[in-house]
Amino acid sequence: MSTDQKPADSPLRDASHDRDTAPQFVMPLVVRIERAAPPARTDALETAARAVLLMLTDERSTDEGEWAGAMRSWQDGRIRKVVRRARGAEWRRAEALPGLTVTGASAEVRVFPPVPLDGWPKDLARLQVSGTDLDDPRAPAPADPAVPVLWLNPDLEMSAGKAMAQAGHAAQLAWYELGADARAAWQAVGFPLAVRTPGPSRWGALLASRLPRVHDAGFTEIAPGSCTVVAEHPALG
Repeated sequence: MSTDQKPADSPLRDASHDRDTAPQFVMPLVVRIERAAPPARTDALETAARAVLLMLTDERSTDEGEWAGAMRSWQDGRIRKVVRRARGAEWRRAEALPGLTVTGASAEVRVFPPVPLDGWPKDLARLQVSGTDLDDPRAPAPADPAVPVLWLNPDLEMSAGKAMAQAGHAAQLAWYELGADARAAWQAVGFPLAVRTPGPSRWGALLASRLPRVHDAGFTEIAPGSCTVVAEHPALG
């Protein structure tokens, strides 16, 4: 367990307002899926989770940065993320909008500062949410025990796009729980992490732990309240 002081900037610590009545924002993510070379599923999930962390910590997202107001508004309401897909000219138009492109072994994900639910830029609004069914060409290797692992619920079936958003949520919750020293150490090495699916007994142990976990609101694909991911970080063990 990390003993350094935990930052007080987690919006989850503030119970002074009703998140459902606050203006609602969403963080858009776009995954590049070219017909001839789609990314591997696990790499796409890991890249999306890293993209969320990089957006949270970008200097434009903090203090008086140009994205800081949108980030604060987003975190005042329900913390929503939506993943859409793009290829070819669609991807080039998405890359022209303000945001960050994060690259994995085979995946490219662009993350954008949050926008109002009904205020998506037109070049993102026209992109499809469906069609993000990706596969792993081979089973992922065991996760490095030295890096954080985002464990997916083995009893749920989610599209890659849905799972990317859930992995992003889990990485964000882990970030909120870390102390300042652990945050700095993770950020300094570029937010390495793994996304894996545990066996039933391991999943049961994770659910019995006090580790951060994502409970989905149930807007798409799965039942409300479902636990989708548990975030295991070495500093939180």
